[in-house]
Amino acid sequence: MHRCFSFAMLVTSLAGCVSSNDSPTNRSLDSFNGESACYDREVEPYTAVVDTHIHYRPFDGRAIPFEEMNSYLSQTSVRFANVYGIGQMLPSYSTCSNYLKCPGTPVLPTTRSDFVNAANMIEHRPDNLHLTLSMTFTDLSNPEPTIELMKLYEKEYPGLFHWMGEVNLVKQAQFNNHHVAASPENITQWAGFMTELRTRNYPITIHSDLGNDASPTLYLPLMEQALALYPDNKIVWAHMGLSYELTTMKASEHIAVLSRLLDQHPNLMLDISWRILDDYYFSKSENQAQYVAFMNLYSDRILPGSDFVAFRNNTFKTYQQELEVTGRIHKYLDDNAFRNIALGQNYFTLLNLDYQAPEVCQK
Repeated sequence: MHRCFSFAMLVTSLAGCVSSNDSPTNRSLDSFNGESACYDREVEPYTAVVDTHIHYRPFDGRAIPFEEMNSYLSQTSVRFANVYGIGQMLPSYSTCSNYLKCPGTPVLPTTRSDFVNAANMIEHRPDNLHLTLSMTFTDLSNPEPTIELMKLYEKEYPGLFHWMGEVNLVKQAQFNNHHVAASPENITQWAGFMTELRTRNYPITIHSDLGNDASPTLYLPLMEQALALYPDNKIVWAHMGLSYELTTMKASEHIAVLSRLLDQHPNLMLDISWRILDDYYFSKSENQAQYVAFMNLYSDRILPGSDFVAFRNNTFKTYQQELEVTGRIHKYLDDNAFRNIALGQNYFTLLNLDYQAPEVCQK
């Protein structure tokens, strides 16, 4: 019989072994080394062990310090995370911290946040977390410089980056800040760097709004083109294509679009980051069962994430709340889907990591 897996029993803290009454804080990465222990869903958290979508840098550059941000993760269930920068930042001279309140101020792609993340990783790499650095600089509407910048990243920080994104194909929230959606012609121009990503076996997370309340699938053709042109790339569609501009789409119609694309494109994955998914879709009584059935069916194609942004004024409680809200749907998943999504097996498989999610305990 499997031993029950708990956060406490498999933890090794800096002070040594902890008792079964201790909290999940300082849970060891050794918990995911393929041991026969199982995970008891009745007593353990439903929040994810992996945060695949977290921004360590904010739009204005005034961030929660790297080590403090890592401590936030360590106080929760998270032990694996993608370290996203912010690919589109406010100008260094700007006094604005929220671009939504500063229409007309440019929010444009830059390498700034990625280089800060890389420097912090070298100086402050944590022992109790597995962090994956991501390149977020790419301008999908002007892709020509991407390969040379990727070479620069590799020269300056060899072997440190293993992901690309979150990058914007179309993000309506930034239309008032000089963001231009990539055109169909632009998408054909991605060929060079998408080949480079395949060679390196890096996934790419793309923010691509599905549409808006007036026209729910207005921008779907852009994502369809990207998937059709680059079927061998590991593409992660951020937020299931949803946004604040699209909060009233019927769940059945949304799920039908996602199901069709997942069936057509075996390398496509979805992330379920950002609390708007729960606020406007998952938590609705008429929707929840539909989304749970969808996630159970496509459980090996979904990644969890908070979409927390490390603005300096955000706190641990803010992160804890975002992680909890984005993880609520996990409570209703079947055991297989829970293991794949919340316990991180999809993430380990996608990155070919030498970790295994525990099986769920059977009563």
